[in-house]
Amino acid sequence: MDIGFVGLGGMGRGIAANLLKAGHRVVVWNRSQTPVRELVALGAEAAATVDETLRGTALFSMLADDAALREVLLDSGALGRAATGLVHVNLATISTALARELDERHAENGLGYVSAPVFGRPDAAAAGTLQVLAAGREDAVDRVLPLLAAIGQKTWRLGEDPVRANALKISGNFMIAAALEAMGEAAALGQAYGVSPTELIEMLTGTLFAAPVYKNYGALIAERRYEPAGFKLRLGLKDVRLALAAGDAAQVPLPLASLLRDAMLEGLAAGDGDADWSVIARLAARRAGQSESGERARFD
Repeated sequence: MDIGFVGLGGMGRGIAANLLKAGHRVVVWNRSQTPVRELVALGAEAAATVDETLRGTALFSMLADDAALREVLLDSGALGRAATGLVHVNLATISTALARELDERHAENGLGYVSAPVFGRPDAAAAGTLQVLAAGREDAVDRVLPLLAAIGQKTWRLGEDPVRANALKISGNFMIAAALEAMGEAAALGQAYGVSPTELIEMLTGTLFAAPVYKNYGALIAERRYEPAGFKLRLGLKDVRLALAAGDAAQVPLPLASLLRDAMLEGLAAGDGDADWSVIARLAARRAGQSESGERARFD
């Protein structure tokens, strides 16, 4: 298929590369040119404008947030100039409100729209092992299903309402953030009594919490390995805010999300915004008066 791809950050680069490996023609656009050059070296074609990515069968977008997506595709008027019948596959984590608006705007322009946010970090994107959440009109999802199979380990079909995929993705990221805060606080508590984060995480993720989120992020927390970031704290804060906004719209209280928002704001204020969002554990240690070197308060 002829595919356009907009947004070549840490996730987008790997996903676009896998579409190329699957034998598709991929036309790429990004604000910064370094990832464009990398993908051209793999066989992609560089687009001079966003419009050039909207002339094929499908457009994939992986933009950072609502504002970026709105600026690149809506405010620019590019969506209105897309090829008739094109299906837009939006991989980004966006608000439920924008997901609803995008569905309506695409329908007005005679275009297909599929919300397809993904679970997985950049290494999973590069390996093609993402979990893909897909929702949209059945015919639109059917058309892009082979493309989704090329970028993910499994595609979860969630019905015809695109908002469902974004609601699930936001809920999942909220749960990951809660797990990070819980591990950080637990590690600080254990360290105060002489149990190192490594001991605590190894034991708990090998028994009670033997799940990928706890194992993978637990290792980062135990090793205090917050850079380079697989997913930046400032993006985690964006997603927690999306959860709060979705909760407001549906009258669903999320008291834990409010706590997470404040903790992440604390991290940004401390200069950790570009660190991996597991750096939230560092904040828990700081609140306990514990240093990065492992010095700890002891209570006898």
